[in-house]
Amino acid sequence: MHGEILAEKISEVNMSHSFCHMLLILTIFVAGCSKTASPGGDSQGKDQAAETRGVVGYSALTLANPFFKVIADNMQSALAEQGYDMILVSGERDVKKQADQIDDFIVKGVSAIVLNPCDSQSIGPAIKRANEAGIPVFTNDLRYIGSDGKVVTHIATDNEQGGRLAGQAMVAELGESGGKVAILHFPQAESCQLRVMGFREIIDAHNAKADSDKIEIVAELDGGGVRDEGFAAAKDAIEANPDLAAIFAINDPSALGARAALEGVGKADQVTIIGFDGQQIGKEAIRDGKILCDPVQFPDRIGRMTVEIIIKHFSGDKVEPIILIPSELYYKVDALQDPSLKG
Repeated sequence: MHGEILAEKISEVNMSHSFCHMLLILTIFVAGCSKTASPGGDSQGKDQAAETRGVVGYSALTLANPFFKVIADNMQSALAEQGYDMILVSGERDVKKQADQIDDFIVKGVSAIVLNPCDSQSIGPAIKRANEAGIPVFTNDLRYIGSDGKVVTHIATDNEQGGRLAGQAMVAELGESGGKVAILHFPQAESCQLRVMGFREIIDAHNAKADSDKIEIVAELDGGGVRDEGFAAAKDAIEANPDLAAIFAINDPSALGARAALEGVGKADQVTIIGFDGQQIGKEAIRDGKILCDPVQFPDRIGRMTVEIIIKHFSGDKVEPIILIPSELYYKVDALQDPSLKG
């Protein structure tokens, strides 16, 4: 009798031990599965989360223009150095689309928003919504000039100074003989308004001299800031003014569109083109004699300066409302010595 009871006790202990062992294995298995299935729940995910200090949203005017891609690339690398990610979208010159992008940034809870405003005034209500959500807004290259929203800092080329450089180059080219000039504008952008303002200031000062041969601005057409529209505008200008002497285009794509239009009517040698930007395509065109010169911008500096100002603002440091980077004239002699055009 006692032997049977002892055997039963031993059996119960063995079963209990087996059950506990199985329960332990099952617990480890479930915990392992739970750890794998949980997004960011592993140690690597925690490390990644710790490394990311926040996200900056950037809505570019258009990424079809390499200028804005250079700004974006430099912003992204500079933000990464500071531990931030960047969401990059393109407004494609559509202010409603850009406003929707800003709203999406707000929903995502980004740390800051950077814009090249698709319209220098009507983007204001969307900026105001970001302000109300407590998200600081910065602009670069293209400035917001409305009164609805508030921008912390605007970082850009000194466009009026660049326009004056273009005017000086035009006077150096036509000052002795005078001649008719067309402007290919993009009036929706405040930066382009400043370029044309600076250009006209120098031309007007030249024409005010009693002994000067007049430089007559005979047309100011919207070239859209893109090649196709620049082509169409230049074609209209040369048809209306067969003796046109020169064109000032507010950026390289419209300048190259103008060059194509002049080549199409056999007047490429008659009409001098001065562009603006100093993009790679513009520098190559200057080297090849298709464009006389450009006041060049430095989009890499604009991108990195934007991030520098954002980080200062995050740190509570005082930042200036406007930061301007001077442009420089770039001729064929500069292109021939430019390392980026060799190889």
